[in-house]
Amino acid sequence: MRAPHFDFEREAIAGGCRWVAGVDEVGRGPLAGPVGVAAVILDPNDLPEGLDDSKALAEAVREALKPIILAKAISVAVAFASAEEIDRFNIRGATLRAMARAVAALHVRPDLALIDGRDVPDGLKCPARPIIGGDALSMSIAGASIVAKTTRDALMRNLGRDYPAYGFGDHAGYATTFHRSVLEAIGPCPYHRRSFRLRKEEADAEKGFESVEGVDLLSSARPYENDTTSGAAP
Repeated sequence: MRAPHFDFEREAIAGGCRWVAGVDEVGRGPLAGPVGVAAVILDPNDLPEGLDDSKALAEAVREALKPIILAKAISVAVAFASAEEIDRFNIRGATLRAMARAVAALHVRPDLALIDGRDVPDGLKCPARPIIGGDALSMSIAGASIVAKTTRDALMRNLGRDYPAYGFGDHAGYATTFHRSVLEAIGPCPYHRRSFRLRKEEADAEKGFESVEGVDLLSSARPYENDTTSGAAP
């Protein structure tokens, strides 16, 4: 399988754009924690080697690539949408809001943003091009995918120290068997998404949702499925 390339960016640069940002998110599917979004402007003359969709890379490889991206990139920014924002605006709306904030936080204003997926956020500071599966196609989006994943994972490890019962450091908030069992036993903590429910069994998904104390709204994302940018723990 071909690694992500810089063709989209070079096409935009040839068309008059100076700076092209890649934007990607991680954490749409978990039951707890924020959605994380990264925006990355790579230097066309100093591209990092080994960039790929974060889901395709081992954790150690992602962690090794992050400081290289930060050192070589023209600009990098990260934004989060909290569990409260997800509950208020739904997972898609909160993700798009965080994307707009990440692009706005870049210290170099991009002339174009390449967005992973099919949606373009409102309020962007520049024109944008959505690319479905962009984290496996564009080096800039792949770089954003790695930064978003490693940064959110670190945040979830920190939350795991504050709330050790849930094991956030092991599953990053995804609906693992262990995580579901703890929720059923003690209920959610302040960082759980109240708009996400637990299903009884994956095999019985069509039967609906199982109530968890304090978790009483329909989810806008199926919590037992991986999201588009980050693999869930088994």
